[in-house]
Amino acid sequence: MNAGTAAGSGEAERDARVINTRDTHVAPGEIAIGVIIGRTSEFFDFFVYAIASVLVFPAYCFPYVDRLTGTLYSFALFSLAFIARPVGSLIFMAVDRNYGRATKLTIALFVLGISTVSVAFLPGYDSVGSASWILLAAFRILQGLALGGAWDGLASLLAMNAPANRRGWYAMVPQLGAPLGLIVASGLFAYFVLELSNADFLDWGWRFPFFCAFAINVVALFARLRLVSTPDFSNLFESKDLQASAVFPTLEKEGRNIIIGAFAPLASFAMFHMVTVFPLSWVMLFTHQSVSHFLVIEAVASLFGIAGIVASGYLADHVGRRSLLGVGAAVIAAFSGFAPQLLDAGDLGEIVFMVVGFTILGFSFGQSSGVVASNFPSLSRYTGSAITSDIAWLFGAGFAPLAALWLAANFGVMAAGGYLLSGAIATLLALWLNRALGTDRQEPVAAE
Repeated sequence: MNAGTAAGSGEAERDARVINTRDTHVAPGEIAIGVIIGRTSEFFDFFVYAIASVLVFPAYCFPYVDRLTGTLYSFALFSLAFIARPVGSLIFMAVDRNYGRATKLTIALFVLGISTVSVAFLPGYDSVGSASWILLAAFRILQGLALGGAWDGLASLLAMNAPANRRGWYAMVPQLGAPLGLIVASGLFAYFVLELSNADFLDWGWRFPFFCAFAINVVALFARLRLVSTPDFSNLFESKDLQASAVFPTLEKEGRNIIIGAFAPLASFAMFHMVTVFPLSWVMLFTHQSVSHFLVIEAVASLFGIAGIVASGYLADHVGRRSLLGVGAAVIAAFSGFAPQLLDAGDLGEIVFMVVGFTILGFSFGQSSGVVASNFPSLSRYTGSAITSDIAWLFGAGFAPLAALWLAANFGVMAAGGYLLSGAIATLLALWLNRALGTDRQEPVAAE
């Protein structure tokens, strides 16, 4: 690393700490606000792209195939971000060690914002042919790389500042970003689908949410930088409690904990897509229901997800995270056996599927990330948690819409429950293999 560059980076971070310092302590409530802002912005980006993968990209980038095949192709591109995310963690952990976390976060969020807003300018297949979906794939890969670098450690800081008897409560805070991001994204798309003609929506209406995503990213960047540059956060890094360690040595040292930790939340991560992305594709392709109407149902059901996440914090502090994850996986397994057929039961069936699904998701997802880091020693917590989260999202969620839609289209909607069941089995197996998972070491750190 160039000495001048390193010095400049250090001076910039010191200046940021001076600017942002009001006192020497960061209150958990203040950290929680930063965490929610950051996670909501990331999940808003996520859901804007996911919804467009169903409503826009099949016709816009793949008009030469039938709508089902186009949606499957679109979901294949959707998975690219999850494949690229571990590579992003590898790259940005090096940036973190050499240039500082503020530099890493700034670069990552600008890459995320630029790649997201670039999708808004995407030309269609009718204009540039196959270059349309090739460009979309490139933007999606950049989003995944940036998400790997957006790991800011704020959820870890929140957990380390939480009272010992309220760790489950504070662990659920980052998870609130998912339903909040979905509510905003679903509401935006529902408005444009309802108010615009199909031609206008495919021409320009779908692009607006991607512009909003860029603006939200900028706001989130400043909110997160304000916290990561505080003295408390810096001291945690300097004391090696949240040190960005090298990726490959961490994999070698903590491989067992990483693998088991990645499988522990698979039930909730698979469920995550089974009640968000997949049902929208099923309704779009195989029912006569209004897409805008279903997006509203999705947004309202997200409120039940928020209630479930909040309740998970209370329950985890009373019964333990491991027990809550185990019960949640068992309930998800039961849900997979009967619930998908509700999507073919009209408005009432869709409402029941979404409300029950989001409620179950809230209880499970609320603690799914908080548990994965509790087995890591302090020197490996930051990087180990990042790698574990990347792998969990890749296998639990990255291919979920593609697998579920393919199974449902070829073997009936009930077959989609098979993917969800596999995630529940993986979670129960991981909890059985490592009974210590969720038994917190001192100062456990919530994964993000």
